[in-house]
This record gives sequence, C-alpha cells and structure tokens, in this order.
Amino acid sequence: MRFIRKDYEEPSFFTEWKGEETHDWKPTFEEMSIKKELKAFLIEEQIGLCCYCESKLKENYSHIEHFRPQKSFPELSLDYQNMLCSCQCNLKKGMPVHCGNAKGDWFDETKLISPLDENCRAHFHFTGDGHIYPSDESDTAAKETISHLALDIAELVKSRKGVIDSFLDENISDEEFLDYHKRYFETLSADNPPEFISAVLDTFSSNH
Repeated sequence: MRFIRKDYEEPSFFTEWKGEETHDWKPTFEEMSIKKELKAFLIEEQIGLCCYCESKLKENYSHIEHFRPQKSFPELSLDYQNMLCSCQCNLKKGMPVHCGNAKGDWFDETKLISPLDENCRAHFHFTGDGHIYPSDESDTAAKETISHLALDIAELVKSRKGVIDSFLDENISDEEFLDYHKRYFETLSADNPPEFISAVLDTFSSNH
C-alpha cells in the first residue's frame, strides 16, 4: 500500500455533473453517467496502481472504491475525497477476492490502514517470497487490514514473487535489468506503472 495524495479539488467534470441537480433529479453514485471518466481520473491519480495491493489497474478489471462504505456513510457516496480505484470487478464464480471486493462494507477507523495516510506504507513489510506482514507484530490495524483486504492470499503472493524474482533472474540481460531498476526505483508513471512497488522497494532497497 502506497500513499495516495488527494490535496486538490475534485475534477471539474465531476463537479459539473453534480451541479446538474434539479428539483426532479438528484445525482447518485448508482446513476452516475460519468463513472468511466471518473475511474480513469482516479487511475491516473494513483499512477495506474490499485489503491490497496498495487497491482496494475485495468479499465475493465477495476472499480471505484469508497474507502468509507456507502452503506454506512451514504453522505460520502459522492465525496471525491472518499473515492479510490481498486482492482477487480465482474468476478467469475469461484475467483478469489481481495482488496476492495474483500473489504466490502467492512470499516473500522481504528483497524483499517488508509492509503490516504502518508505513513501507510510503514505499517507493512514484504518478504522475498511475496508475502506481506505487519512491520510491527503488535500493529493490530496492519493485521486487520491484511486480513480483511485479503492482501496475503496465494494469488497476490504469487504475483508479487514473480515481480521480485524478475530482479533475480540470471538470464535477463543487463539492459533488461537496468530497465527494471529504472521503472521501480526512479520512475513513477501512469503510462508504465511499477507494479507492486512497495514489495520491490522493501526487498531490494535499504532506504525505504
């Protein structure tokens, strides 16, 4: 989980859409006609990475996530500061759920680490085999976040390990290695997002 900065106003097209409210029509998230545009804006804001697991976001395999669930906080359903973009949508039966889908309507202010907290990354530690753990064993919030968001399920562990292992592959050329290094340690770009960047930095960098 990496910090997502939201220290500016919502996109103008979102404000304009909400401003179309009349006596006969009230804007709601369910009837939002600009969800595709809003999700694209969120993806760009998050440099193309899921707000929770940092996997690469795809337009057709992601959803707008309400950090504070709409069920418990209906007044925040159209609050841009409460909106993130999480991976997974339109899941087939039997597929493992994680991140926003696993979180669902669960919310506990004291037990859920927020990607909007600039210190969120410090709560977690990754190992070379792709697993995620609390940085501090006494950190209940980190434990609950990993559990409720299913951040250590086999699917994510395997994906993180695959990225980590790519740095250790003796068969890659020096050019390929330097490209990996640049992507993960120097460049943060929505055009070429560094997937699972926290896991990579935690494994290979001594200054994180």
